[in-house]
Amino acid sequence: MPDEESIQPDGPTPPGVRAQILSTEHWSLLATRSLAWSESFSRASWFVTVVSATMVALALVAQSTDFGVGFQIFALLVIPLLVVIGVATVIRLVQLNGEDVELVIGMNRLRRGYLAIAPELEEYFITGHREDIAGIMRTYGTRRTRIPATQYVSSIALLVSVIVAVLVGALAGLVADTFGAGRTVAVIVGIAGGIAVLATVVLLIVRHARRTWDRN
Repeated sequence: MPDEESIQPDGPTPPGVRAQILSTEHWSLLATRSLAWSESFSRASWFVTVVSATMVALALVAQSTDFGVGFQIFALLVIPLLVVIGVATVIRLVQLNGEDVELVIGMNRLRRGYLAIAPELEEYFITGHREDIAGIMRTYGTRRTRIPATQYVSSIALLVSVIVAVLVGALAGLVADTFGAGRTVAVIVGIAGGIAVLATVVLLIVRHARRTWDRN
């Protein structure tokens, strides 16, 4: 087995070899990013499917029990489970968003390596080759120099968070109604609980995103 000294290059690495090494790493990052996006979509789709199936089950139970005690017990058992699954899904989606930013930064760094080998090709690059926010945003397809609000609003994590907030609101209203708070009070409690949860989750998503951008 050759030792480390025997595999040391005799001189500078030829530009062609450097380009080949960079392109290999680039394809590796592309494959990793593709897997991350696939996991994001599959997790969100699976959660929505579980919620849809549970709503159908709740409707059937409500029809058979006329929204009686049986429906309340079933809902109080099932909805918390959906909330737990939803929170876990949001956490993973936020992690995947952070990983995607890091992968984009890595690909921008590799493009800068390409341009170091062939600087005359810069005019042909439509994606970014810098690691600041402007360069990252260019890779994401925009010319902005800061993170736009739509970056958060349109994220899968936030859309799933809205569903989780609705579930929490429904659970809070159901609990209030179970303890005899009255229909009006239950509705108010449910709306307030859903809004509070959504605001908290949005704040956490924004803070995590900013820490990811600042760290890189």
